[in-house]
Amino acid sequence: MKKTPLLALAAALALAAPAAAQVKLNGAGATFPNIIYQDWMLTYNQSHPDVQLNYQSIGSGGGIRQFSDGTVDFGATDAPMKDSAIAAINSNVLHIPTVLGGDVPTYNLPDVKATLKFTPDVLADIFLGKITKWSDARIASANAAVKLPDADIVVVHRSDGSGTTFIWTDYLSKVSPEWEQKVGRGPSVNWPVGLGGKGNEGVTATVKQTPGAIGYVELGYAIANQLPAGSVRNKAGKFVAASLESITAAAAGAMKAMGPNTDFRVSITNPDGDAAYPVASFTWFLLHKQYDDAAKASALVKFVWWAETQGQSRAAPLGYAPLPKQLSPWIETRLKSITAGGKSVWTTAAR
Repeated sequence: MKKTPLLALAAALALAAPAAAQVKLNGAGATFPNIIYQDWMLTYNQSHPDVQLNYQSIGSGGGIRQFSDGTVDFGATDAPMKDSAIAAINSNVLHIPTVLGGDVPTYNLPDVKATLKFTPDVLADIFLGKITKWSDARIASANAAVKLPDADIVVVHRSDGSGTTFIWTDYLSKVSPEWEQKVGRGPSVNWPVGLGGKGNEGVTATVKQTPGAIGYVELGYAIANQLPAGSVRNKAGKFVAASLESITAAAAGAMKAMGPNTDFRVSITNPDGDAAYPVASFTWFLLHKQYDDAAKASALVKFVWWAETQGQSRAAPLGYAPLPKQLSPWIETRLKSITAGGKSVWTTAAR
């Protein structure tokens, strides 16, 4: 039967409606949580086809820059923004923690099957270029039962601005006065030695391809790529492997220092506690306090709240520790404060 012009128009509008109604949200930033962010976005889109989420894993430095420039709807970082950077955008930013993760020392020693142990001073001196052989007596003393090769150590580090680097250098700065004085902490530092790799992906690939290499990556990348993850001696003197439990234990001390009015920018490296893994961190979404587009703001808040609640169950299988439940009401308060056109988007977004 031939369609009338009116029926044809109605059919065309029906087909066009879903595409026209779809809200597109773009984000960029940290590679540290990229594995879970991609999983969240794929999972969320399956039940919310009206929202198209895109996240580019470009490093925390790039995420902060694009967020501050307004070229993305949200950023992501493992290194909280500095006060000066926040002031430069008129304080129009919220740091919303998403999950907990840990940096691990990973290495390429094919003939070594045991998990290596690292003391804080040894890690600092390896990355300072002062320890250059795997057979060095200081590495051997912590690994008495392991036959270490007489091979050169090849240091691998990030070449891009990176929250993973911030976490690693924040830790080294706390445990090594020499590191703090000569190199310091930050998303980008002047590395004394080593090869650079872009993103956790680049460091992972370089370590896998380079015999004798040692680098640092987020735990999830080590697990996904079947790389060894060394244990690290913590502040209590215990050698602790990165795990969901030990990363959660690292957050416990930070919770004591936080309160309902926190902005969530807190370092949890080198914490107290026998069971605490010492190179752990929160990672954050960067959201604006005020948006111009109400539809985007509403869809973004709804997605973030889903990630903070239902999405947390997906963290552990991917190598991340879920957030402490005590943070949930504080996060809810921050999300409720987000506005578009002077009006809160919470009532239409997150209920």
